[in-house]
Amino acid sequence: MLEPLPLLFLDVDGVVLPIGAELEDLGTALGRQLAALHCELVWATAWQHDANEEIAPRIGLPRLPVVEWRDTTVAEDDEDTYLGLHWKTRLLVECAAGRDFAWVDDEVADTDANWIAEHHQGRAMVHRVRSPGGVGGVGGS
Repeated sequence: MLEPLPLLFLDVDGVVLPIGAELEDLGTALGRQLAALHCELVWATAWQHDANEEIAPRIGLPRLPVVEWRDTTVAEDDEDTYLGLHWKTRLLVECAAGRDFAWVDDEVADTDANWIAEHHQGRAMVHRVRSPGGVGGVGGS
Protein backbone atom coordinates (compact mmCIF):
# COMPACT_ATOMS: atom_id res chain seq x y z
CA MET A 1 0.00 0.00 0.00
CA LEU A 2 1.28 3.45 -0.88
CA GLU A 3 2.16 5.84 1.90
CA PRO A 4 0.05 9.00 1.85
CA LEU A 5 1.85 12.10 0.71
CA PRO A 6 3.05 14.40 3.46
CA LEU A 7 0.86 17.40 4.14
CA LEU A 8 2.09 20.93 3.51
CA PHE A 9 0.16 23.35 5.70
CA LEU A 10 0.30 26.82 4.12
CA ASP A 11 -0.48 30.13 5.74
CA VAL A 12 -1.48 33.06 3.51
CA ASP A 13 -0.57 36.41 5.08
CA GLY A 14 3.19 36.87 5.13
CA VAL A 15 3.76 33.53 3.38
CA VAL A 16 1.87 33.27 0.08
CA LEU A 17 0.71 36.91 0.18
CA PRO A 18 3.70 39.07 1.14
CA ILE A 19 3.26 41.71 3.81
CA GLY A 20 1.87 44.88 2.23
CA ALA A 21 1.10 43.20 -1.11
CA GLU A 22 -2.25 43.38 -2.83
CA LEU A 23 -4.01 40.33 -4.25
CA GLU A 24 -3.45 41.75 -7.72
CA ASP A 25 0.32 41.52 -7.13
CA LEU A 26 0.26 37.72 -7.00
CA GLY A 27 1.46 35.69 -9.98
CA THR A 28 1.50 32.05 -10.96
CA ALA A 29 5.20 31.30 -10.42
CA LEU A 30 4.71 30.41 -6.75
CA GLY A 31 1.71 28.24 -7.56
CA ARG A 32 3.74 26.26 -10.10
CA GLN A 33 6.51 25.74 -7.55
CA LEU A 34 4.07 24.60 -4.87
CA ALA A 35 2.21 22.28 -7.25
CA ALA A 36 5.50 20.58 -8.18
CA LEU A 37 6.22 19.58 -4.58
CA HIS A 38 5.71 15.96 -3.54
CA CYS A 39 3.05 16.71 -0.93
CA GLU A 40 -0.63 17.44 -0.39
CA LEU A 41 -1.12 21.20 -0.14
CA VAL A 42 -3.54 22.34 2.57
CA TRP A 43 -4.56 25.88 3.46
CA ALA A 44 -3.82 26.53 7.15
CA THR A 45 -4.91 30.13 7.38
CA ALA A 46 -7.44 32.42 8.98
CA TRP A 47 -8.58 33.05 5.39
CA GLN A 48 -10.06 29.54 5.51
CA HIS A 49 -12.15 28.85 2.37
CA ASP A 50 -11.58 32.38 1.07
CA ALA A 51 -8.05 31.21 0.22
CA ASN A 52 -9.58 28.98 -2.46
CA GLU A 53 -11.66 31.86 -3.81
CA GLU A 54 -9.11 34.69 -3.66
CA ILE A 55 -5.60 33.22 -3.56
CA ALA A 56 -5.58 29.85 -5.38
CA PRO A 57 -6.81 31.14 -8.77
CA ARG A 58 -4.35 34.05 -8.71
CA ILE A 59 -1.35 31.77 -8.17
CA GLY A 60 -2.57 29.01 -10.47
CA LEU A 61 -3.55 26.40 -7.89
CA PRO A 62 -6.72 24.31 -7.85
CA ARG A 63 -9.03 24.35 -4.84
CA LEU A 64 -7.15 22.91 -1.88
CA PRO A 65 -8.30 21.28 1.34
CA VAL A 66 -8.71 23.78 4.16
CA VAL A 67 -7.99 23.24 7.85
CA GLU A 68 -11.28 23.69 9.67
CA TRP A 69 -10.38 25.56 12.84
CA ARG A 70 -12.30 24.41 15.88
CA ASP A 71 -12.84 26.34 19.07
CA THR A 72 -10.24 25.31 21.60
CA THR A 73 -11.13 24.73 25.22
CA VAL A 74 -10.25 27.20 27.96
CA ALA A 75 -7.77 24.65 29.32
CA GLU A 76 -6.11 24.31 25.89
CA ASP A 77 -5.96 28.09 25.50
CA ASP A 78 -4.44 28.49 28.95
CA GLU A 79 -1.85 25.78 28.29
CA ASP A 80 -0.99 27.17 24.85
CA THR A 81 -0.56 30.67 26.27
CA TYR A 82 1.59 29.37 29.11
CA LEU A 83 3.77 27.40 26.69
CA GLY A 84 3.93 30.23 24.16
CA LEU A 85 2.34 28.20 21.36
CA HIS A 86 0.85 29.63 18.21
CA TRP A 87 -2.94 29.24 18.10
CA LYS A 88 -2.66 26.85 15.11
CA THR A 89 -0.08 24.45 16.55
CA ARG A 90 -2.29 22.06 18.50
CA LEU A 91 -4.95 22.04 15.79
CA LEU A 92 -2.51 21.23 12.98
CA VAL A 93 -1.17 18.24 14.92
CA GLU A 94 -4.78 17.06 15.33
CA CYS A 95 -5.50 17.61 11.64
CA ALA A 96 -2.37 15.73 10.56
CA ALA A 97 -3.47 12.75 12.67
CA GLY A 98 -0.02 11.15 12.61
CA ARG A 99 0.74 11.94 8.96
CA ASP A 100 4.06 13.52 8.10
CA PHE A 101 3.73 17.25 7.54
CA ALA A 102 5.48 20.53 6.96
CA TRP A 103 4.06 23.82 8.18
CA VAL A 104 5.04 27.12 6.57
CA ASP A 105 3.98 30.23 8.49
CA ASP A 106 5.41 33.63 9.37
CA GLU A 107 4.42 33.44 13.04
CA VAL A 108 5.74 30.06 14.22
CA ALA A 109 8.58 29.75 16.71
CA ASP A 110 10.88 27.13 18.18
CA THR A 111 8.35 26.51 20.95
CA ASP A 112 5.87 25.32 18.31
CA ALA A 113 8.41 23.01 16.66
CA ASN A 114 9.40 21.56 20.04
CA TRP A 115 5.78 20.96 21.07
CA ILE A 116 5.05 19.28 17.73
CA ALA A 117 8.10 17.02 18.13
CA GLU A 118 6.79 15.87 21.51
CA HIS A 119 3.13 15.44 20.54
CA HIS A 120 3.07 14.36 16.88
CA GLN A 121 3.54 10.72 15.90
CA GLY A 122 4.81 11.37 12.37
CA ARG A 123 7.66 13.44 11.03
CA ALA A 124 7.16 17.19 11.00
CA MET A 125 9.01 20.25 9.79
CA VAL A 126 8.15 23.79 10.80
CA HIS A 127 9.45 26.64 8.66
CA ARG A 128 9.15 30.26 9.68
CA VAL A 129 9.07 32.71 6.79
CA ARG A 130 11.06 35.73 7.90
CA SER A 131 11.07 37.68 4.65
CA PRO A 132 8.43 40.39 4.19
CA GLY A 133 8.31 39.14 0.59
CA GLY A 134 6.84 35.79 1.67
CA VAL A 135 8.06 32.52 0.18
CA GLY A 136 7.92 33.62 -3.43
CA GLY A 137 7.97 37.39 -3.56
CA VAL A 138 5.26 39.04 -5.62
CA GLY A 139 4.32 38.98 -9.25
CA GLY A 140 5.79 36.65 -11.80
CA SER A 141 3.85 34.51 -14.16
